[in-house]
Amino acid sequence: MKIRAGFRLSYECPQDTAMLLVLNIHPSRRADLLGEQTLSFDRPIEARGYLDGFGNACSRIVAPAGLTTITTDFEIYDGGLADPVPENAYQHEIKDLPDEVLVFLLGSRYCDTDRLADFAWKTFSDTPLGWPRVKAILDFTHNHIAFDYQKADPLRTAFGGFTDRTGVCRDFAHLAITLCRCMNIPARYCTGYLGDIGVPVDVNPMDFSAWFQVYLGGSWHTVDARHNKPRIGRILMATGRDATDVALTTAFGPAILKHFEVITEEIPTLAM
Repeated sequence: MKIRAGFRLSYECPQDTAMLLVLNIHPSRRADLLGEQTLSFDRPIEARGYLDGFGNACSRIVAPAGLTTITTDFEIYDGGLADPVPENAYQHEIKDLPDEVLVFLLGSRYCDTDRLADFAWKTFSDTPLGWPRVKAILDFTHNHIAFDYQKADPLRTAFGGFTDRTGVCRDFAHLAITLCRCMNIPARYCTGYLGDIGVPVDVNPMDFSAWFQVYLGGSWHTVDARHNKPRIGRILMATGRDATDVALTTAFGPAILKHFEVITEEIPTLAM
């Protein structure tokens, strides 16, 4: 299966403004590209790429004063299979976790584990370890939060999503990640493309999507509290502790988003 994806983002800056961009696909998916995936700018801008501490492909730019538009458009191969369900994956004891995984047990800016630990242990301590416990957390989060684009709040933490009971895909991810961490299951935030492939078309505008991964049985496994079912055609862009680490753009000065457009669609196969 082939997928076409990309975006068009425009920012207006009153002065030259340094920015960090996390807008490339993740290095783990670059081998699947059917051509180049590069960032293009509508003005002369020099971009320098680097890998951050989580292994994400990032870019540094200085956006000139005025309106700057950033675009990318690419095609990528995908196996066309739904997310695998790790039904037999076991939960590690903390002493057996790799050193680099430990950070994904800790609280972070949007994953305020200290405020949800008591609830998590009261609610999930009787569930079997491993995948059954993760599934219980997914089910709870999926049913607890109502998806509503109009209720998006960039300052809402996991505890805020828990109390507000509304939000967007990042709120589902933050709450489920936090509950997993409270139960000693490493969990990390993911952002990327997820089109309406194999499911009814969403009436909401196409957007980037947030999901997460849990570390069970020696591997990271993709899970999604918003949709709460395996999906086809995810294209990973970045992973981190929470949305802070994978922000699409971080501006070191005023930068107003003027245009936002995302495309993710399956390329039809021509009949022979």
